[in-house]
Amino acid sequence: MSSQEISDRLEIEQLLIRYCHAIDQRDWDAYRAIYTDDAVIDDISAGPGNSVDDMVAFLPRALEKVVLIQHAISTSLVSIDGDTATAKTICHCPVVLDRGDGQTQMFFQGLWYDDELVRTPDGWKISKRAETGYFHNMPPDFRFE
Repeated sequence: MSSQEISDRLEIEQLLIRYCHAIDQRDWDAYRAIYTDDAVIDDISAGPGNSVDDMVAFLPRALEKVVLIQHAISTSLVSIDGDTATAKTICHCPVVLDRGDGQTQMFFQGLWYDDELVRTPDGWKISKRAETGYFHNMPPDFRFE
């Protein structure tokens, strides 16, 4: 690998990690910084074709009953072609729900992130994200809405 490819791969890895921290910490400014201004996000819960603004409006509502969430990503398969790249990354995510009356319940979800990325003057950003291969043991009465 060239030093440029090593640098690009490390930057893309950090971008994907920053996404996890942004969403888990509900840092919507950091979340916005992950994406291009015209990014398209196909989210399992929110549906296809969302903008970053759509997701920033959706996520605080969707996470209202979530006490703790921890996105853990691994096994990213990254392909770089000049100023564009693709990444397929696995995510496992435990979620702790507030069930009321001081009660909590944990469930697990897993999925793949299929990303298209572009190099910008501010570094690599996600221009398209699709969540695929979703599985969970979510309580039947709960939905991210």
